[in-house]
Amino acid sequence: MTRTLYLFSSAAPPVFDVAQVIEHAQAGGWDVCLGLTPAAARWLEAGLDGLAVLTGHPVLWEYERPGDPGVWPPADAILFAPATFNSINSWALGLTSSFVVGVAAEAIGKRIPTVTMPCVNAAYAEHPQFQRSVETLRASGVTVLHGDEGHVPSGPGDGGRPGGFPWGVALGAVEGAAS
Repeated sequence: MTRTLYLFSSAAPPVFDVAQVIEHAQAGGWDVCLGLTPAAARWLEAGLDGLAVLTGHPVLWEYERPGDPGVWPPADAILFAPATFNSINSWALGLTSSFVVGVAAEAIGKRIPTVTMPCVNAAYAEHPQFQRSVETLRASGVTVLHGDEGHVPSGPGDGGRPGGFPWGVALGAVEGAAS
């Protein structure tokens, strides 16, 4: 594997599919490093060791201490999915208290190809700040797969049922962004 994908996930139901997503990305030639929001790490706590074995890298959900050596290779691309209302808004506003949001924010300045697929309900999707955040991220060069430009409808329960989150679309967008 010669390309490194940082796969970042928030605490939304599609996070439970992350092992299959990792395997699919690996089959496409990606070396996958998994980063989670703290809430997503709690949701997946029982399986974190297995996910580290699957990726060959430690799963990260908090910042390393200053001076600690980096444990991941540099990213060639980033996929942040599922990305919650909180993660999208924090990222667009530059609020980097979460490790994955901080790395995603830096990726804009480093010009690392970055794709995100929000997982929000219809009420959150209509919030004016969410709309502004999507626009801000798109204007910053992030591929946001949501709404008219992104193939993902907003509605009650989107992504909450097995097979309901279009991971294949997200991985395809990463391939396009990284080529």
